[in-house]
Formats: sequence, structure tokens, C-alpha cells
Amino acid sequence: MKKKKNISKKILTYTVIFEPAEEGGYVVSVPSLPGCLTQADTFEEAVSMVKDAIKGYLAVLNEQKQELPKEKGNIIVTKVSVNSPLSYI
Repeated sequence: MKKKKNISKKILTYTVIFEPAEEGGYVVSVPSLPGCLTQADTFEEAVSMVKDAIKGYLAVLNEQKQELPKEKGNIIVTKVSVNSPLSYI
């Protein structure tokens, strides 16, 4: 009797930033994966596109035998307001 291989999937989670594009839609970046960017016309498309971009990015790292980046826990994303140093604004 053959032994079955125990195949398990590991879920990786990354913080993703969705920024409205000037021409409409979204530009999406993944800070933990430098250069991992995509864009789409709708938020739903942007989510799908960034998942594909992340998978492709990680596949290339895996092919090159590089370690897959793991995002540090407890990341806080927020906005901070400061006074502009420009007097004409």
C-alpha cells in the first residue's frame, strides 16, 4: 500500500494598499514585496489582480530559491496630519 503524501497549504497574508487612480480605478501596492504593483478599474478587480501579482511575485522568488517574505505582525496603518511648510498652500 502506497503512503499518501501529506500536502498542506500555507496561507500567507500581506498588507495591501489601494489608492484611487487619477484616471479612475485603483493602483495597488504591497509594501512587503517591493515592486509588487498592479491596477484595475474596480475595487473587486483590484483585489483579484493583486492576489495574482502576489502569487507571481512569490513564484519567482521560489524559482530563484529565495526566502519568501513574511510580514511582521501588528502592523498599524493610519494617516497622520502635519502643518505644511509651504506658506502658499
